[in-house]
Amino acid sequence: MNKLSTLKRILSYVKPYKLYVITSFLCALVTAGAGLLIPIFCGKAIDYMLGAGQVLFEEVFRFALYVAVAAIVIALAQQLLSFCNNKITYYVSRDLRNASSQKLHSLPLSYLDTHPSGDILSRILTDSDTVSDGLLMGFSQLFTGIITIIGTLAIMLYYNLAITLIVVILTPLSLFVASFIAKRTHRYFTAQASARGKTTALINELVDGQKVVQAYGSEEQTMQSFDVLNEELKNTSLKATFFSSLTNPSTRLVNNIVYAGVCLASALFTVSGKITIGQLSVFLSYASQYAKPFNEISGVVTELQNALACAERIFELLDAPEQTAELSNPKQLSGGGRVELNEVCFRYVPEKPLIENVNLAARAGQRIAIVGKTGCGKTTLINLLMRFYDVNAGAICVDGVDIRETSRKTLRAQYGMVLQDTWLKSGTIRENIAYGKPEASEEEIIQAAKKAHAHSFIRRMPNGYETVITENGDNLSAGQKQLLCIARVMLCLPPMLILDEATSSIDARTEIRIQKAFKEMMEGRTSFIVAHRLSTIREADLILAMDHGKIVEQGNHEQLLQKGGFYSQLYNSQFAVE
Repeated sequence: MNKLSTLKRILSYVKPYKLYVITSFLCALVTAGAGLLIPIFCGKAIDYMLGAGQVLFEEVFRFALYVAVAAIVIALAQQLLSFCNNKITYYVSRDLRNASSQKLHSLPLSYLDTHPSGDILSRILTDSDTVSDGLLMGFSQLFTGIITIIGTLAIMLYYNLAITLIVVILTPLSLFVASFIAKRTHRYFTAQASARGKTTALINELVDGQKVVQAYGSEEQTMQSFDVLNEELKNTSLKATFFSSLTNPSTRLVNNIVYAGVCLASALFTVSGKITIGQLSVFLSYASQYAKPFNEISGVVTELQNALACAERIFELLDAPEQTAELSNPKQLSGGGRVELNEVCFRYVPEKPLIENVNLAARAGQRIAIVGKTGCGKTTLINLLMRFYDVNAGAICVDGVDIRETSRKTLRAQYGMVLQDTWLKSGTIRENIAYGKPEASEEEIIQAAKKAHAHSFIRRMPNGYETVITENGDNLSAGQKQLLCIARVMLCLPPMLILDEATSSIDARTEIRIQKAFKEMMEGRTSFIVAHRLSTIREADLILAMDHGKIVEQGNHEQLLQKGGFYSQLYNSQFAVE
């Protein structure tokens, strides 16, 4: 994505706020116009002060009053200008964050699996703020600067052509210097934004896994990794800052040369009597005003380079391929709970087969246990059932409907899922239990907690169900978090259940109670159970033994043991100890 297309795309986010843009432009016009009048008023006053007669004081006072009025107008216009610019930039920043956040919900799980969460956060938060900062400086100084440059040239041209030509001839030198430096700073700002994203990703990873880092004594190793990325960020930031900082002094040097040229030419014209001393002061003031916008615009260019680099990273996220689009008229599901897999194939990486030609017919209300060695495809199969990933070949049908012909929301509403890796949001215990059913009553929430055997420990919390838990429930034990996740499913009770090591963090005594609750909950509901616990597997109506992405055996516990095949070997090696 080149800079011009990136800039156009940013401006497309500005378009909805064109009323603020127009107002900002008018305020810039008033500010610049009033600022251009002040030197004229001062020049006129100087000429009257060098004159004689009774009119002297009256005319000087009149022009002094004009200057005061112009200053008041400038102050008011600048206030309104700042208000409009703040509205534009922070609305655009908000819209970029909203678009990025919405994009996350439409991205396939494969994207999130292959991109560090810290880098994604950096794009959504830090980069969007950098874009807004660049826009704020651009709108605040660009409009006023351009109008000032055009206005000063026009008025100087009106007063004296020769002096104006000196300014016009030397101006391209300033533009050339700014352009030369700006072209070289963009790549450094791009590298800086990338390094910042990597550093944020590592910090996020270390904060989440601090206990593991300390448990294994890896503080020094992680600090070395951080130092490498931090050094990279330092180097790219220094280069970006160094080259961008050259712009302002370089343009100031050229502008001082312009000012010196104007001073010399104006002095010669004044001595020869072609312009008055008051007009000399006007030219000197305009030469200074003409130079100032170039210095400001050079700063704007630097900020815009940084903003464009960050915007490119945001647009890379927004342009990432989305998950398969939903059909315009998706089919509805009856809620019967019948699931069929027909010749299902799936690969995370094209050249590495994983799920191959899997067939399954699960009747409504049937309990299906999925067993196998680590990496055999059990969790992948669950991901396919929930349509977190789409199959590469074959079809998965629920109640006779291909799940690709219904909406993801409709499909996932049919499932209640409890995973080994628990997830809780920042908020109260009540809010976390009612996450899938916000309208649930107090009685329903408590009843669900009781069924999940979570009610007793919740009552012991400082504020009961109103106790606020931190991000991902870090102030709870692993078992307590899992009980809350089970209570969340107990509250909704959809037609089908997925239990992926749902009791792995729960003590044996509580597990016995939970298993009883699960048995009641699974009654009449199609259930897929990934578990290593023998008791759960024994009671399953159908056991799928998976190996290298294929269902090598299926049947109930007794049938598979009698076969003496893969499941029997797995049982003897892993489950016989129970």
